[in-house]
Amino acid sequence: MSAVEVNGLWKTFQIPHERKTTLFENLVGLMKPRQYESYTVLKDVSFEVEVGECIGIIGDNGSGKSTLLKIIANILRPTKGEVKVRGLMTPFLELGVGFQPDLTVRENVGIYATIMGLSNGEIREKMNEVIEFADLRKFEDTKLKNLSSGMQVRLAFSTAIQTDPDVLLVDEALAVGDMEFQQKCFQVFKKYRNEGVTILFVSHDMNAVRRLCDRVLLLRNGERIDFGDTNKIIDKYIYAVDETTNEDAKATVEKETRWGNKLIEITHVKFIDKCGKENDNFISGDSFVVRIFYQAHEKIVSPVFGIIFYSQETYCYGTTTEFKGCDTGIIEGSGYVDLLMENLHLLQGRFDVTVAVASSDYKTQYDWHDRLYSFNVHNPTRDQGIFAMEGNWTLRQLPSSERDGLSKP
Repeated sequence: MSAVEVNGLWKTFQIPHERKTTLFENLVGLMKPRQYESYTVLKDVSFEVEVGECIGIIGDNGSGKSTLLKIIANILRPTKGEVKVRGLMTPFLELGVGFQPDLTVRENVGIYATIMGLSNGEIREKMNEVIEFADLRKFEDTKLKNLSSGMQVRLAFSTAIQTDPDVLLVDEALAVGDMEFQQKCFQVFKKYRNEGVTILFVSHDMNAVRRLCDRVLLLRNGERIDFGDTNKIIDKYIYAVDETTNEDAKATVEKETRWGNKLIEITHVKFIDKCGKENDNFISGDSFVVRIFYQAHEKIVSPVFGIIFYSQETYCYGTTTEFKGCDTGIIEGSGYVDLLMENLHLLQGRFDVTVAVASSDYKTQYDWHDRLYSFNVHNPTRDQGIFAMEGNWTLRQLPSSERDGLSKP
């Protein structure tokens, strides 16, 4: 049975061309019709969610994800189409709406819990639990305005989870607080899942989407692109990048940090994904190719091509064709050289890339492009850091006879 049905959903906003801020402007405005521009955020979106499913909703900024959740939550009305929700619904959309900065933490819990639909008795019963979960026991009688924004969002989240919903709408709620608090949030959503609560989860964190979601809806420019298996849809989102956007991003990144005599000229660089397409988004562990295109203006014997990866100011990795035992021979005219990584061991982040070509003895620099290129790596695991290291944990329980003989470290 379906818990949520979305049929032919459209949402168009009317945006005024000019804003009237004075009495004169408003009086004059009565004489002429106000001009609006239509902006369509959702375009004929349809899908169904079964009871107990956790559905991820992903897409670029402006693709309509948050608008979709707000329509399902009855915060916004659709321009066309309909939404059906079966059961009690709780939205985790704009945490903290209704907080009063001049009231204390405890007083704000009471107000926010009332907004979330809890009775006075339930609020009194759960008050201490809310404050403990938010880790704000020392600040319970402090005015809210004296807390950091992160502490306030933690308080809002801790209050909101006291509800007992059938359907849960979540918009980036796992991004609140520090890493420890995010892990507590994740455990809450796992509990909801185990209890059979239906969840619609909007997030830019692909790792969280993989861990939580049974299926994923991909939106682009307000349209449904695909809906199905989580890993398949995330791959489609990361690897199917719009060509125009790619070129614009490259143009923004490029800057005048280039030198060399250009006897061999590096004309451009491409990053190739596991699908054989040019891309700047990759998943850690997938295959990865850096393709360096060149134009040699005369015959050059055994030139050396090199590459360096940076994470911000950290030098991550550098290699050359000569280091890897690849003799490039005599080159003339146009061509390209590939650095192939069967398994991309960078874990997560944005990485800048330097490419260069030099003489076989490294004394003559033909062309050097200093950090002119960049790509993103997305982490499909729960590991942390810059690099993915292969390894497995094992544990051996020692028998009592061996334990007794062990000396203390």
